[in-house]
Amino acid sequence: MRKADPTSPALSRAERAYIRQELDELLGALPTVAEGFQLKTWRTGLRTGQPKVPPAAKSLLERRLMRVDATLYPPRLFFTRKGLVALRWFMGDKRLADPQKFAHIRRELGIDAEHEHAARD
Repeated sequence: MRKADPTSPALSRAERAYIRQELDELLGALPTVAEGFQLKTWRTGLRTGQPKVPPAAKSLLERRLMRVDATLYPPRLFFTRKGLVALRWFMGDKRLADPQKFAHIRRELGIDAEHEHAARD
């Protein structure tokens, strides 16, 4: 498996899978990009109380596509501006993210509104 170029906003396969998992409907609730991704915290050991960061999320953090807000409980990951550009590109590609399944995210990011506006012109 190739790692994503650290300077590129393009998302790796693992990063895309992680984002799809976090933004997919869960128990009838539709998550939003604005709410961020909830992280678990370490309960014991030297890192007690610190966020547990999955490998794909760690890659997003290292490439500055996401940031951690540990002042919240539970801690959350939020997209940076560069990360939002990558997310819009990813969600805009129908081969990578099912437009029906992620319609709520596409609306939040204004992707479908752009397509509707272009179709009317």
